[in-house]
Amino acid sequence: MALSLPLLIWTSPSFPVGAFAYSHGLEWAQEAGDVTDAESLASWLGDLLAHGAPRNDAILCAEAWRGAQEPARLAELAELAVALSPSAERRLETITQGNAFLSVCAASWPCPALDAYRADAGEADTPLPVAFGLVAAGHGLPLDETLDALGLGFVQNLVSAAVRLGIVGQTRAQAVVASLLPTIRERAEAAAGETLDDLGSAVFRADLGALLHETQYTRLFRS
Repeated sequence: MALSLPLLIWTSPSFPVGAFAYSHGLEWAQEAGDVTDAESLASWLGDLLAHGAPRNDAILCAEAWRGAQEPARLAELAELAVALSPSAERRLETITQGNAFLSVCAASWPCPALDAYRADAGEADTPLPVAFGLVAAGHGLPLDETLDALGLGFVQNLVSAAVRLGIVGQTRAQAVVASLLPTIRERAEAAAGETLDDLGSAVFRADLGALLHETQYTRLFRS
């Protein structure tokens, strides 16, 4: 799995989008006893990749990549991505990171497609998958690598959250990431050929956790 250098930079923990602040409901899953070790973590993340928000994010990212030169189309995708968020925290997670991603890229990784979109969208919120697809296409990066990077970035962030929650140590965390690479690649390949008609998710326990996390007594993360 080879990735272009900009994609490695954009999904690096040092890229300032605030991804470290979100656990995508993993914090609740730990407290509920659903995710307690490397095996359950890999299973949880694998299900999310195949059936949850990352599945839809990959499709939305691909659509944004294809429509990078159409600001009105991107605005519609952004609205749809926001509407797909199953909870307030998930909405906050995707739009905060997406807005930050566009802001940083406008300053450090400018391109005509991004300039045109920002001029048209104004202050409208842009979820992360739409922002990522737009900027990747604006820099001429391949779709398959873009989707690989988006999926890998999602997994790496949640595995990092799992380490901070004490679910796994550093070594087992890397083993979990390695075990999920085939699933990441499979989802990316599928999303490249899918359309908005293929959107859908079925991770009810994770979505419930995203809602219950809002009132969880002790929290390290914003989602």
